[in-house]
Parts: sequence; structure tokens; C-alpha cells
Amino acid sequence: MPHRPDALASWLPRFADRTVLVLGDVMLDRYVLGEVRRISPEAPIPVLRATRRREVAGGAGNVAVNAASLGARAILVGLAGADADGAALAALFAETRVTPRLVPGRRTTVKTRFIAGGHQLLRVDEEEPDPATPAAETALLAAFRDALGAADVAVLSDYAKGVLTDRVLAGAIEAARAAGVPVVADPKRLTFEAYAGVTVLTPNLLEAARATGLPVESDAQAAAAAAVALAQSGAGALLLKRADRGLTLVRPGADPLHIPTRAVEVADVSGAGDTLVTGFALMLACAAPMAEAAALANAAAGVVVGKHGTAAVTPQELAAALHHPGQIASGLQAIDDKVVELDAALQQIATWREQGLRVGFTNGCFDLIHPGHVRLLARARDLCDRLVVGLNSDASVQRLKGPDRPVQNETARATVMASMASADLVVLFAEDTPERLIEAIRPDVLIKGADYRIDQVVGADFVLAHGGQVELIPLEQGHSTSATIRRISAEKGA
Repeated sequence: MPHRPDALASWLPRFADRTVLVLGDVMLDRYVLGEVRRISPEAPIPVLRATRRREVAGGAGNVAVNAASLGARAILVGLAGADADGAALAALFAETRVTPRLVPGRRTTVKTRFIAGGHQLLRVDEEEPDPATPAAETALLAAFRDALGAADVAVLSDYAKGVLTDRVLAGAIEAARAAGVPVVADPKRLTFEAYAGVTVLTPNLLEAARATGLPVESDAQAAAAAAVALAQSGAGALLLKRADRGLTLVRPGADPLHIPTRAVEVADVSGAGDTLVTGFALMLACAAPMAEAAALANAAAGVVVGKHGTAAVTPQELAAALHHPGQIASGLQAIDDKVVELDAALQQIATWREQGLRVGFTNGCFDLIHPGHVRLLARARDLCDRLVVGLNSDASVQRLKGPDRPVQNETARATVMASMASADLVVLFAEDTPERLIEAIRPDVLIKGADYRIDQVVGADFVLAHGGQVELIPLEQGHSTSATIRRISAEKGA
């Protein structure tokens, strides 16, 4: 039976006073983004012209960041090197509710993805996946046990990079059980016996099929394989992640529960499993029934697969997805939720920055949206992870354009702008220029049409002084709101 959206959403405020203890393989996910316009003369390979880079916490780090993004506290235990990549990880956690307790002793695991037009061209892994040394095992278990007193739930995030050895797994499970802390394990082993004693095991289809040797295509097959995997693992329950087919929850003495996927538009599945596991674990931390925990976790995964790259979900996004299934995709809010006052915009922008997202800003009157506007905004969105659009108020437009403008009032213009996929937030401003908005938002990239020079762009000096960049986008020839209005007036007078 489907769960009521308001009932599921009512759990979200409780996350704020919960702590998730994460133990597992921590890594740095690095993205090099750009465009491909030619093939290399040296070999038949594309030449990527890199335009920006992005770094986020991956693996077990992504679980911790997701917990923090949902409002909880997170304690992260894993291995990382005393190197530049380890320092980059530490910087990512510095402004979040994640407390890292990373044990040194090996180089930091890094996955670098090269992307053009939303498509991965290549991934490069830099890692030392050998099992942790006995000394590292001792340090990992000591850090885990020390943090258990503050934890409401523990997540064992296994990426087969050497942290969750037999000794570490057994010691962590035993310590958590003794402390009465529920344990969610996301496995990567060929078989599941090593996870005996966990509260819930969360394999994906491939892992379950490999461990059991059974088919997993249909609901019935998935439930049968999950039941065998549950018996094999000795876990209390098993939540089978079935990608675009949703979830199957299997518990002793209960019928299998199949939950269809809630994803509307899939942009990238990277890290979606981490988001799902985090949402499920937080619900267990709140003592929610497993069926409700699975339903909420499913909704969280449905939001995050609409985002590019390793990403997290916020309570606001999750609440919107629960109440408006089908309207939330690509990390976008419903239209009415995108038009906000500056204070609300700054809160959302702070959340985005905690997730390591790059914030862009552009502005204009946008009176009658034409193809030139559409292409400019699309290009602007390509330069950042989230785009804020500053919109001149009616009074501001009248001062700039004359008493007969705007043609559409500010409410209509804001609604049209918010309906565009390229705009993530729309903020009205009453001044003649967006200088106040720019100084409050501090965008990572300021975008304007190439009919301006950089020295003519309001806020350019401020953005550049704070380490941001200014991008000028070529305009589409033959498209102008003023020209359109003149043509309409001429046709009326003819």
C-alpha cells in the first residue's frame, strides 16, 4: 500500500537531531568538464577543452555528505592520505555537518571523470585497494567504537577498496550490536556471509545475482533471490536495489514488498545508491518502520538521479518530490518554489555549496522570452551546477526601458522563467542593476551576453576579486524583445 506523502515527509524534521556513523571506503570524486569540438591529430580520440573542475566526496564520504545535506550530523571513519587530495576532502567537509575521522596510511582514493555534453569520456582511478594493514584496522575500529556513543545508526559503505576487511567488518558489527545501534551495510563482496549480524543489507541486482546464482529480472525472481541472500547473509532484513525497477524489501515472516522507482528523468546514477542507503539509515535512526524507510529512501534516490555527478538531496527537494511526484527531476523545484526572496535564495545557495556545487548568476528583464534568451540561459547553465536568475522588477524595467514596458508584469515573467529547466532559482530585484544580489550571492561564475565587455558587466570586479569568473556568451542574431515589440506595433499600425 502506498504511503501518504505527508506521513513520509513528517519524518524529515526529525533528521536534524540524529547522527549517522559511516565506516567505509572514502574517496574524492573529481570532475573535469568541458566541450569537444575536434578529434586529436595524434590519435582517434576526442580533444576535451576543459572549462571547469568540480570535486565532491565520494564513496563512504558521499553517504556522510548526504546525511548532512538531509539535516543530520555525520561522523565519517575511513582511510585517506596525508596528501593534496586528502586535504581537498577535508576542505569539502569543513563547512558541513560531517566530522571526519580519517586514518592516514595510504594515498587518497581519487576517481576523475572527464565529461563533455553530460557524457563521460573517460574515468581515471588512482587508488591503493589493498586490504588495510593490521595497524590501520586497529585505528579504524578504535575510531568507530569511540564514535558509537554519539551514533543513532551506523552505515558500512563497502566499495572494495580495502577498508572493510574481515576483521574490521566483524569488529564494527559486534561493537554496534553491543551498543544497540542499528547497522545498514552496503556490500561489495562476492558472497554476503561476512555481513552477518547487520540490521539491513542493501545489495544491488548484480551483487544479489552474483552471490546467489539466481535470476533477478522479475518481481518474483528478485524476491526469491533476495530471500536466499538474506538467509546467506544472516542479516535482519534485505533491501534489494533494483535500479529503474525500484526496491524489494525482504524480511523474515513477511511478504516481499516491491516499491516502484520514483525517478522521472535520469541524468546520472552516480552515487544514487549512497543517497538511498543514507535515507533508509536515517529513517531507522528515527525508529521508522522499514516499509516507510524504504519508501522515503526510494524517493530520495529518485531525486538524486536527476542530478549530474555525485550529488546529495536536501529536505526541501525530498519533501517536494514526496508531495509532487513527477514534477521533480534534475534537482529542480516545482515552478512556484523556484521564485524566491533573496533570503530564501541564500539559504538554498548555502546548501548547494555544502554539496560542492558551483553557482552561476545571470540577470535581465526577460520581458518576452525568445530563442536567444533560451540559448543564452542554456549555455549559462552549462557553465555551472545551479543557475540563479536575477529578474528586474516592473518598476526597474520601466526606468530602464520606458513607460510602456514591461509587456508582461513581473509575476508573469518570473513564472515563465521558473518554468525553464535552465533556471534553478529566480530572484526579483527592484534596483536598476543586480549589484546587491551579486554581492549577496557571491556567484562562482557571472554570466552575461557578449554584447557587453567584461569591464561593462555589473559585478564583474566583485566576482573576479573573490576568485570567481566572468563569462560572456555570444548572442543569437536576429532575436530581440525590443525588435519584436517594434514589429508588433508596426503590424498593428499597418
